[in-house]
Amino acid sequence: MTARTAANTAPLKRQKTAWRKRSAMVRIWQNYELYLFLIPTLAYFILFHYVPMYGVQIAFKNFIAVKGISGSPWVGFDHFERFFASYQFMTVLRNTLGISLYELLVAFPAPIALALLLNQVTSERFKKFVQTVTYAPHFISVVVVVGMLYLFLSPKHGLVNIALQGLGMEPIYFMAKAEWFKTIFVFSGIWQNLGWATIIYLAALSGVNPDLHEAAVVDGATKVQRIRHIDLPSIMPTIMILLILNVGHMMSVGFEKVYLMQNQLNVDSSEVIQTYVYKSGLLNAQFSYSAAIGLFNSVVNFILLITVNQLAKKMKQASLW
Repeated sequence: MTARTAANTAPLKRQKTAWRKRSAMVRIWQNYELYLFLIPTLAYFILFHYVPMYGVQIAFKNFIAVKGISGSPWVGFDHFERFFASYQFMTVLRNTLGISLYELLVAFPAPIALALLLNQVTSERFKKFVQTVTYAPHFISVVVVVGMLYLFLSPKHGLVNIALQGLGMEPIYFMAKAEWFKTIFVFSGIWQNLGWATIIYLAALSGVNPDLHEAAVVDGATKVQRIRHIDLPSIMPTIMILLILNVGHMMSVGFEKVYLMQNQLNVDSSEVIQTYVYKSGLLNAQFSYSAAIGLFNSVVNFILLITVNQLAKKMKQASLW
């Protein structure tokens, strides 16, 4: 009886599968103009993101230039073990995590606070002035920003040290002190990107129903209470999505700025995974070793992204998937 039932249902399943395929093909044909727009995007990701993954195998090989990637001998996890056993492993890991957590705790909430405050400003002229002033630094090159940092923080002619001396304090050579590196890096990043990052939160706040604020005002709610009970919950999905994306890049501290700010006096605090990969791979020609470090960095980022996304789902918050 069971075998007969299975024999009867098999053709039906095949018919349903064929019908679904035909239905999908019909839908694609009916909207082929939209699918044509996907072709450049798909081509970009295939050519520049998936095809280069072929080179990831170099991390598990002892790369010899004359033999190429495919001809070089396999060495397994030797390069990973060498990195984990090196005396610089804990230094670069501690610096990378330290800067990333510092940014997450200080730089991430800053645009949220600015957007919430700007949303309460009633003067449109003042609001636009603040937005323009905070947007402008985003368009300055990182090279120029680091040059400005050296000028402003100079121990002899820098504005900061002149102010400190005016207060009767000793000048500080900020760029040569390892203990100041993380603070300078994070706060200069806030100054440069605060206004730009605020745009997304202001857009989310513009979608808040004004009737909610009017009802709250009638009930006697203060501005702080309206921010806490109306604005903040309304933009929470946006905050969660951006938090997940930020955590997904947690181990990828900006190489360019760190490398430009780095010198022999602050290297103990400024050597991160990206700069270590650059020095090992390009300057010392240890391609397999640097590829292994870069792969380790990407795997950690991927694990963090998945973990935070799952936590957001369990907490009934917005998530990427």
